[in-house]
Amino acid sequence: MPLITIDCSGLSCPQPVLRVKDAFAQGADQVEVLVDNEASKNNILRFARSQGHAAACADRPGGCFALSVAATGNPMPQTDDTDYRCDTPATPRLAHVISSDSMGRGSEELGWALLQTYIQTIKEIRPLPDKILFYNSGVKLVTDASGALDALRELQDQGVEILACGTCLDFYQLKSAMRVGQIADMYAIMDAMTSADKLISPF
Repeated sequence: MPLITIDCSGLSCPQPVLRVKDAFAQGADQVEVLVDNEASKNNILRFARSQGHAAACADRPGGCFALSVAATGNPMPQTDDTDYRCDTPATPRLAHVISSDSMGRGSEELGWALLQTYIQTIKEIRPLPDKILFYNSGVKLVTDASGALDALRELQDQGVEILACGTCLDFYQLKSAMRVGQIADMYAIMDAMTSADKLISPF
């Protein structure tokens, strides 16, 4: 098992460095790892130094980092996991809640247009949310009628989980028109809400 590639995007400290540590414990000679925050990058580099491994880091778009860590054959004694605590606070887990197909009060046509822009802007703001939750008429945003599908697909490609209420899709007869995300029940939606550090809604 000479090379292992690990995508640790979206993982909070100390999980990325522990994944790297486990890979070497399983016999890897080299680990390529992608992280999306400075704390994880610094912890992995610190781990590499502590083990006598060679390490290199390259910046990637969007505040990400690609690290290469190679065993030199001269590892130092393994240290306790507590040596790799975050040196910066973990990024809060955010969830956007979209419960309507119109943003604000007044013109429904304007509200629909504003909501498309709102979703398109989510991908420009950091940190990205962990999840975007759609229910009631908000589920229309994940269907053919939405003007924000490209933005949602881009967010999904970046690791944002998109959940749409299955009961709501059935009520509006839109399940066959769904084009992005995954169908969720009320348990999954409530679990996402309660596990988030912060809920954001445009309403």
